[in-house]
Amino acid sequence: MNDMTSRAAVRLGTRSSLLALAVAAGLGAPALAQTAPAQATPATPAPTPAPAAQGAAAEQVPHVQVAAPQTITINRILVQGAQRIDQTTVLSYLPIRPGDAVDASVLDVAVRTLSRTGLFADVQLGVQNGDLIVQIKENPIINQVVFEGNKALSQDKLTKEVTLAPRGIYTRAKVQEDVGSIVELYRLQGRISATVTPKLVQLDQNRVDVIFEINEGPQTGISAINILGNHAFSDRDVRGVMVTEKSTWWKFFSNNDNYDPNRLEYDQEQLRKFYTNRGYYDFRVVSSVAELQPDDQAFQLTLTLNEGDKYNFGEVKVVTQNDRLNADFLQRLIPIRSGDLYESDKIEQAVDALTFAAGSAGYAFVEINPTYRANPETDKVDVTFNVSEGQRVYIDRINVVGNTRTIDPVIRRELMLTEGDAFNRALMERSRNNLRALGFFKDVKVEETRGSAPDRSIINVNVQEQPTGELSVGAGFSSVDSFTVNLGISERNFRGRGQNVVARLEWGSLRQQVDFRFTEPKFLGRDLRAGFDLFHSRYDLSKYSSYDYRSTGGGLRLSYPLNGNMLLSTRYFLKSDEIIVPAGYCAGAGQGSSALCDQVGSYINSSIGYTLQMNYTNDPVRPTRGWAGSLRQDLAGLGGDVNYVKTEADASWYYGITPAWVVSLQGSAGYVTGWNGDPIRINDRFFKGGNSFRGFETAGMGPRDLRTTDALGGNFYAIGTVELTVPNYLPEQYGIKTSLFADVGTLGVLDDRYKLTTAGTINPNIADELSLRASAGVSIHWKSPMGPIRFDISKVLSKEDYDKTESFRFSTSTQF
Repeated sequence: MNDMTSRAAVRLGTRSSLLALAVAAGLGAPALAQTAPAQATPATPAPTPAPAAQGAAAEQVPHVQVAAPQTITINRILVQGAQRIDQTTVLSYLPIRPGDAVDASVLDVAVRTLSRTGLFADVQLGVQNGDLIVQIKENPIINQVVFEGNKALSQDKLTKEVTLAPRGIYTRAKVQEDVGSIVELYRLQGRISATVTPKLVQLDQNRVDVIFEINEGPQTGISAINILGNHAFSDRDVRGVMVTEKSTWWKFFSNNDNYDPNRLEYDQEQLRKFYTNRGYYDFRVVSSVAELQPDDQAFQLTLTLNEGDKYNFGEVKVVTQNDRLNADFLQRLIPIRSGDLYESDKIEQAVDALTFAAGSAGYAFVEINPTYRANPETDKVDVTFNVSEGQRVYIDRINVVGNTRTIDPVIRRELMLTEGDAFNRALMERSRNNLRALGFFKDVKVEETRGSAPDRSIINVNVQEQPTGELSVGAGFSSVDSFTVNLGISERNFRGRGQNVVARLEWGSLRQQVDFRFTEPKFLGRDLRAGFDLFHSRYDLSKYSSYDYRSTGGGLRLSYPLNGNMLLSTRYFLKSDEIIVPAGYCAGAGQGSSALCDQVGSYINSSIGYTLQMNYTNDPVRPTRGWAGSLRQDLAGLGGDVNYVKTEADASWYYGITPAWVVSLQGSAGYVTGWNGDPIRINDRFFKGGNSFRGFETAGMGPRDLRTTDALGGNFYAIGTVELTVPNYLPEQYGIKTSLFADVGTLGVLDDRYKLTTAGTINPNIADELSLRASAGVSIHWKSPMGPIRFDISKVLSKEDYDKTESFRFSTSTQF
């Protein structure tokens, strides 16, 4: 009968480790068909196979011996060869159960099913006296994964790229996948000739070591970038749009001067955007060819362009499915007018504007599909925006994720939407800005997804927390060897409840301070911000003006929003101020100015005040559009010894030319005047310089006693700043931003009594020129690992002879 079976058998080839099967009735031994054991090194895309001495062998194509069609009923299923894998697991994968009638085709499917699990190196099935015998050999366990020959890429980077890992199950498919991943990683590094040869080392207990032998090959650069077919723009202009660069010896830190097909595809898309944003509607890249040079060291790229004609916008209209969204109103929101130069970015801006408007009306999942019709005879493109508004959507649920420290109520109280509200995209965007303005989160994403029904939406608020405690360190170096250091500690999100707590001990050559501040952002559960301050501070101003200023006191604060863009803050402070001068400074004939000596001693200051803040910028952290401003006034004289009214105002305006080029204009002014016959004391006057006016030392500008060189401060100041953020062409991950600035302003207006001698004549030693000062320079902002650092390099353009200047200053703060 065995001879008959053998003659009747046919051979079926498969690519998985299938078993030969011989089904014969009444055999005394199990009819098991088998293949060569899977002890081979995996097949790889590398040109060199693993040597046989290390356990490598080419994968053989197994054959299945199928007997003449017979049907047998299975009584029992016996699993043999299982070591790590439980028999029940094997049976769960097997598509056969006791009592099933099977033939050769059913058993063939069963072998394939078990092989596809990736758990087994070899599978054999056989039938003996009605029992199905499943003989398995488990895939080995990986002991370690080793990389050899890698120099350009680190072990950690390669480990992250592969799927094989210690204690994982070894399969040839995974090895082939990992070889491809490693080769692709090297290709992105410009090493297109890199090869990877996997090898297998057999160990005891069915374990293996997987070794990837890497031949990195040379790094291929770009010898030339040739542009053909361009007429409207020069070769240099076109190359400037591309990310790929020509290799040059001085580009030490650039990774864009090697050949990468993916980068070249990105460059083609960038060129398309460049041309279509300048009117060339039908621009296309005809071909892009990369030719490897004979020395295999570099590629020569050739791009052939078809610029086409220059187009303007023709008819622009909005079409809606029904009247729920007014097409005429939506069309007025589109930033496109007939006759304008065709720009593809304006299409995207129009889609965003329409989507935002529909979302503000409650239609969360509106679809806007622009269609185009170009007329080559008139060089105009007609654009139709087809709006499919869907149905009105309501918020089903709001999910908050990512907050490991900040409690949910702190986040939810900043949201302008709640469950059950009609969806509104404008309020959703305002909610995101509210969360970003807290300063608790590095990133905030607010996205909507479809809910449990077509008219329901789910809002997902995903936050990424950042350190809110701050260890502040400031230092300055002036042109006269002045050096100061300041240190402070604060926590803006105390216990994750959004409370601001400052417990600060600050010292340095300029200031020593101990204070405690507490702010509750939602006082009594309402939209009120309340807090109190306790402080004792000493300002050693002997280096700038011959006195020490000491202040001890406390205050209460209460703030509340007037609307979404305006905040009103009120306060009351009670403090004791003391002015101390060196012994003999004001005694007898003395040398001290009366502008300082008249204030020696202690005074009680009782004051109330308010601040009105306005913010109409497009971003609370890094604005590129809009303006912001504030008005601050304080009245001293509700009891105490000091009477004055102090007023300060400031405003900022931002305009982003591009994301990398942002212009900002800032202006500030202040004036303080006494009442009830009181002059302004030196500690209540304005001092400017240092961080408040770059190029001048702290208290380096304004009224001064020429005999003692003491800064006296002024009752009035006005400062304006123009700043331009410019690209520095450093990788964004470095966190370095550069800006050019120009500061201009003035400080002066002492009380008249301090400008006179005891005889009532003008005192020539008191300089109080309300003249303009100006400086210009460069500011470098760096988000370093230890915190943000700012460097200011300044050149003074206009000053008085008695002003004190500095050319360099830096300040930093470290977060924890």
